[in-house]
Amino acid sequence: MNDTAPAARAAIVYESMFGSTRRVAEAVADGLRPFASVTLIKVKDAPEAFPEADLLLVGAPTHVHSLSRPSTRVEAAKWGDDPARRLTLEPDAEGIGVREWLETCGDVPPRFAAFDTRADMTEIFSGSAAVAIDKRLRRLGSHRLLAKHSFLVDKDSALEAGQLDDAREWGRTIGAALRATAAV
Repeated sequence: MNDTAPAARAAIVYESMFGSTRRVAEAVADGLRPFASVTLIKVKDAPEAFPEADLLLVGAPTHVHSLSRPSTRVEAAKWGDDPARRLTLEPDAEGIGVREWLETCGDVPPRFAAFDTRADMTEIFSGSAAVAIDKRLRRLGSHRLLAKHSFLVDKDSALEAGQLDDAREWGRTIGAALRATAAV
């Protein structure tokens, strides 16, 4: 690669309750940066349109088999209030979630990739927030660049070992796929 700034522009919108999804989003951004200019955006600060972005990545924690709802975010906040759980709630975690934000989106970039954090068990039992993200973005007219990706957390919502390395590698894979589509 040369030392010039990447021409592609990517936005990563994420929702995080206890920090795991935020950390994944940051690691994905690290992997993607050699290929694109990357902007990380908390869902509460996300715009409804991305007229200048070439790629939109959206990530969220899996709550009750899908995207969080106001009621599941309230429940997660109660977990954060329980000292026995030793969880720290992210600032603004109880605010708007990806589900509500996607309902307001209009102009989305031509390509997207979806990710989530979910329990370390078979997806049929845990569900996947990324499935709902994928469906909504395709409905809005964006095209999937890569298949969704799940990053695993343990029963205490902490990322499993190796997940941040996996996220950086996924970011590099996304970057390579984005570069390949730009070359066509």
